[in-house]
Amino acid sequence: MLLAGRARKRRRPWDVVLASDMMNLAEFRALSGLADRPHLLYLHENQLDYPLPENDRADLHFGFINLASAQAAERLVFNSRTHRDAFLEAIPRHLAAMPDCNLPDPVPGLRRRGRVLPVGCELHWLRRHAAGEGDGGPPVILWNHRWEFDKDPDTFFAVIDRLAESGHDFRLILAGECSQVKPKAFLAARQRHGSRILSYGFVPKRQDYARLLGRADIVVSTAVQENFGVSVVEAMACGAWPLLPRRLAYPEVLPEPWHQDCLYSGAEDLQERLSQLLKGKLPAASRREKLSRHMLRYDWSALIGSYDDMVSGLLARPAKENH
Repeated sequence: MLLAGRARKRRRPWDVVLASDMMNLAEFRALSGLADRPHLLYLHENQLDYPLPENDRADLHFGFINLASAQAAERLVFNSRTHRDAFLEAIPRHLAAMPDCNLPDPVPGLRRRGRVLPVGCELHWLRRHAAGEGDGGPPVILWNHRWEFDKDPDTFFAVIDRLAESGHDFRLILAGECSQVKPKAFLAARQRHGSRILSYGFVPKRQDYARLLGRADIVVSTAVQENFGVSVVEAMACGAWPLLPRRLAYPEVLPEPWHQDCLYSGAEDLQERLSQLLKGKLPAASRREKLSRHMLRYDWSALIGSYDDMVSGLLARPAKENH
């Protein structure tokens, strides 16, 4: 409401409103005085199919805000086809859980107004500041995701523990934001693998983060929820070889020629693939560099023109045509 109030006081109203899925766009549109302007909602996450920790119950209100925001926008933009399809498929289930909410089926209209456009990343900048050269020591395995349950650190560390018990030599970088007071999986891992860990915790300076990416040989994801994977794209752009689940958005984000070598099925498969890489079977530098350069299609410089065209097209059409 505060933001909507500020919008009403502007002498020169915006031409278009671009909001993220964290915003209640329906409420903002009603209160901002900008109802006649086209509204674009970018969905990087959504609450309709977000996984919950064990024993937690879904708060349907958050999902309904996402749905109301989508209904209030002339254009919906998803960061992947995987995300778009999951969002639209979750709507009937969500509405069925709210029997008093007797709405016409919103899916056809939302599908018609939906587009897919990857999120832009600062990849050229990261590559310039990445170290880019190893120090001759054991391979470095990177975790650079949020320290949350939906990234499944328990599976990651279970695999790491078994590799250590088998005598594999490696080092770890454990980066990422943490909202927990006591991230149990990471604290326990620090006790077990302290001598292997090169960096632990959130890295506040972007340039320091880039240097860590440059030191990584392998980046691993064990996520149970991922609509795009910015952190993995960043690591790949800086030369890390990925091992990613054969599900979620990863098969879409990763180019098909790399699927066989980089997508795994289950924890045992991940452990076997990591074991082979740690035994000195990392792909040739030329192949890793080819993948790294391919990731530059997600750099802002490659995507900004598509964003500009989308907004320009939205402005050029009468509001009634957008809905």
